[in-house]
Amino acid sequence: MAFTAKDVMDLRAKSGAGMLECKKALADADGDMEKAAELLRERGIAKAVKKEGRIAAEGVVGSYVCSACGRGVLLEINCESDFVSRGDKFHSIVDEVAKVVASNNPADVEALNACKLGDGTVKDFITNQTAVIGEKISIRRFVIFETKGKIETYIHMGGKVGVMVEASDFKDGAEDTLHDIALQIAASNPIYVNESEVPAEVLEKEKEIMLVQMQNDPKNANKPKNILEKIVAGKMGKFYQDNCLLDQLFVKDDSLKVKDVIGSKFNVVRFARFEMGEGIEKKSENLQDEVAKQVAAMKKD
Repeated sequence: MAFTAKDVMDLRAKSGAGMLECKKALADADGDMEKAAELLRERGIAKAVKKEGRIAAEGVVGSYVCSACGRGVLLEINCESDFVSRGDKFHSIVDEVAKVVASNNPADVEALNACKLGDGTVKDFITNQTAVIGEKISIRRFVIFETKGKIETYIHMGGKVGVMVEASDFKDGAEDTLHDIALQIAASNPIYVNESEVPAEVLEKEKEIMLVQMQNDPKNANKPKNILEKIVAGKMGKFYQDNCLLDQLFVKDDSLKVKDVIGSKFNVVRFARFEMGEGIEKKSENLQDEVAKQVAAMKKD
């Protein structure tokens, strides 16, 4: 069965595969569009499997808020190169998966992979997109906030940092302030909302470290331990200021603390902050060796 240039274009639009791959698939399928699409999927999956061992250390943090279901999602999906992570195609993948997370409320990445997306599952979708883009794609993590309150998200630098904040007792007209709080979290990276959230063991460890530091300082050589302990207690304010959101200095006006900016407009219930790639060990190779490997792989193909 013959096929036309329009058939090639239609198959490309449907599959996302390259022009030459679509043309070859149509030729192998004797012009049958459905069979050609199936061939592309089969070949795409085969290509994707080869990429599973690679390290995906780039990527994007994305977000989605579903007003209808009262859920907000913060999601990180990784790829192999910064070039791919900046492309519209990759960002559309992140958006698609984030919507699935919001609508299905999966418990973890494994459960998300089994969720339905299109004609298959999320895992099928990611595998196929790996073949289309030509790099390993992996869903790394996500967090879901389900609430009757207000959710604000902020994505910084095209997905390098993402923040999601939940607020309760929200007053009308406080939208700009809540957005500023999301910016604050992105910029200052607090760990806790307020002092009461800091675990007792964390406080004790911090005090212990401060006490040892002071005892090792010659200026404190003649001071009794009980005096040093009182000084340490006074210094804990700096720890709270660095680590607790409400105690932090406001990034837009450091004469104010965050809690002063919020006032009675709303209460911050919780927040999540993802920094793309944090904790992932990037693969480092000698450039000459990497080129040699790529040439060898091309010869095999």
